[in-house]
Amino acid sequence: MDHVIASNITGELLYQVEKQPTLAKTSNPKVKKMLLKPLFSIAIFLLAFTSNAFAQLSPEQQIAKARGITLYNQYKTAAPELRIAAEAGDAEAQFYLAEELRKEKQLMTAEAQKWYEASAAQGDYYSMFQLATAGGDLCAVANKCPSGIKSAGDWLELLIKTAEPRAMKGDAEAMAIMYNAKSDLTWLEKSAEAGYAPAQWLLANRYSEGEGSFLLPWNRKSAEEKWLKASSEGGYPKAMIEYISILYERGDMEGVRHWLEIAAKTGYQDAVSSYGAYLSHTPDKVGYPIDLIKGYALISLLKELDGGGNVQVYVEGKLPLISEKMTPEQIAKANNFAKEWKATHPPLSFYPEKLGL
Repeated sequence: MDHVIASNITGELLYQVEKQPTLAKTSNPKVKKMLLKPLFSIAIFLLAFTSNAFAQLSPEQQIAKARGITLYNQYKTAAPELRIAAEAGDAEAQFYLAEELRKEKQLMTAEAQKWYEASAAQGDYYSMFQLATAGGDLCAVANKCPSGIKSAGDWLELLIKTAEPRAMKGDAEAMAIMYNAKSDLTWLEKSAEAGYAPAQWLLANRYSEGEGSFLLPWNRKSAEEKWLKASSEGGYPKAMIEYISILYERGDMEGVRHWLEIAAKTGYQDAVSSYGAYLSHTPDKVGYPIDLIKGYALISLLKELDGGGNVQVYVEGKLPLISEKMTPEQIAKANNFAKEWKATHPPLSFYPEKLGL
């Protein structure tokens, strides 16, 4: 990975130098070699920098990164944890830290831009995209880029230059990035066909919104269902919840129960809350055998999301409805079950889209 990124950076540097008037007008190979010599010294420096940037995190830094991403996905303050891994050079942590800083101020701050650029310099698609599209960057404010600062257009060009070769080689995530970069539905369709579950979910939604061409109207609905099912089978919980709605309307309660349980096991807040409510028959809408202990346990886990997504109102209203049917012994068992579930399942998450607002 290191040498690929270094190669990309060096390629970009070569491209920029080749545009310089002195070099462009020089046909003498000896002169050109002399002018290019500093470039290769810089490339060697970049390779060293990149290798350092991709150095493995220490166990403590890795724990901080994982904890930071969990907090970010729970709409909680994640910056202190993410900063530990970001300062150690982790590109993904740098991206999430920049996201939190930008969303906190609802605009591109200088610090957020710094972390996006650090991440983008290591080849991170998502950081490049945000630098290409987020408003309030230095160039937009000044209507001209200061020397050495890339404009939004420069970042978009670099994003495409980085992602397209990988997409052409079959990288499904790169194909999805190309869709975001070019707003060309063909790339999203290719990503879905290549098996990228988030792209399959997004494609189903784009079809639902009227994008794409279908000769027969009912083929659109069939395509939506096809991709929601494929994305669900690929483990994407947002798709599972939407696929459940289709199954519910069809009266396929067995399918509804199956996919709701699977979705809840991913830690997706929407699924955990519904699964717990239906297990405890508050209300009984899909035909689960009543399980007050498991239902209470799952709803009580949502207390962890205090401060994010307005979940506490739901928890405070739902838990009393379940507990009034239970004995103290059952509540004690539910609390133990909740601890076991938390220890053996992914953290609770709202699953925010990586390129969301």
